[in-house]
Amino acid sequence: MRLLVVGGGGREHAMIWRFAQNPTVDRLFAAPGNAGIAREATCLPVAADDVRGIVDAVEREGIDITVVGPEAPLVAGLADELEARGHPVFGPTRDAARIEGSKAWAKELCERHGIPAARSRTFTKVRPAVDFVDELADGGPVVIKADGLAAGKGVTVAPDRDTARAALEAALVDHVFGDAGSRVLVEEYLEGPEVSAFALTDGRDVLPLTLAQDFKRAGDGDTGPNTGGMGAYTPLAFVDPDTEQAIWSGIVRATVQAMEAEGVRYRGLLYAGLMLTADGPKVLEYNCRFGDPETQAILPRMRSDLGELVLACVEGNIGNYKALWTDDVCVTVVAASGGYPGEYATGAEISGLEDAERVDGALVFHAGTAERNGRVVTDGGRVLAVSGSGPTLADARARAYHAIERISFDGMQVRTDIAARAAEGE
Repeated sequence: MRLLVVGGGGREHAMIWRFAQNPTVDRLFAAPGNAGIAREATCLPVAADDVRGIVDAVEREGIDITVVGPEAPLVAGLADELEARGHPVFGPTRDAARIEGSKAWAKELCERHGIPAARSRTFTKVRPAVDFVDELADGGPVVIKADGLAAGKGVTVAPDRDTARAALEAALVDHVFGDAGSRVLVEEYLEGPEVSAFALTDGRDVLPLTLAQDFKRAGDGDTGPNTGGMGAYTPLAFVDPDTEQAIWSGIVRATVQAMEAEGVRYRGLLYAGLMLTADGPKVLEYNCRFGDPETQAILPRMRSDLGELVLACVEGNIGNYKALWTDDVCVTVVAASGGYPGEYATGAEISGLEDAERVDGALVFHAGTAERNGRVVTDGGRVLAVSGSGPTLADARARAYHAIERISFDGMQVRTDIAARAAEGE
């Protein structure tokens, strides 16, 4: 089949890399792609959020299935437009993508259907939101979230009332997140390990994939501002079988069933961001697509034909499949532009890519890159994701960091502690 991957980040490069190894896929396209993706797929000059342009490209290129990587085009209704024209698509409709597009809607869904989640309320004004902070936190930490899409940067963990008020004013008064922050959630602060659960669904049956852990803070020791993700690893040895079963049954399957009960069929990849509390796993948030950079750690371990699984979701028979995995551990480390997640420069030449790719057990996935005059240069905040695989977490970390140490560009920033604590406990 001829397959189009919408997007141009590290997640999409990992998907393209995996699809390229699968016999079900004959020809690969990407829109818009990046410098790394261009080596494995035909890149089309269409922005990922250009819904009309994507539909036109699908018809022009005779695409059999479109796989949507990022959330923005899904929330904008790309799947709806493709389905209306009779084109198969992997990814939820606009209504179903509200699971990520509106954190308030997602939490209300959990409340209506008894899915365990962090307690929260939604506000459009600062004063009542601050009152709820006082009621919820009692002087302790609280979480402030922009309701809409904010590229992973709309979350503030506020240790005290003053910080919470400042975050509320930034969103509701200063409009730092634009329309995405016109409503905010004030949410209870949960304690415990944070994990990400990934599953494929055709809207009825659910195929669990795996659990991963990502690292969102910019600096070592989980310091600095939230980012889209600075690293990840999988699988998670610290999650016991009972807890994992509670995640798949009590949260992931329950969410798909809740949406179906409300007349919203969810097809595609469902990602649940969870906190493993003393009272069991609870939902922090949902994503309506593969995570980034978790995908760059998950797909190197997948033995199944990803193209076949995507087709099964689209055709409605995912219940007939099982996901197969290697025994390896995979660790992904992100190289970001200096200043990210704030202001950053682009256009810096990247060196050492070929040396890094020669490291045994390592893969280099391009995220924010472009090719200019035969050179690969930076073109985004998160520039590269380097994944290392090995029989132990320590081996996987060593390979990822050995590879990323061979790469350099002006301003490059890398967390040095991805999965370090877990590796110490092996």
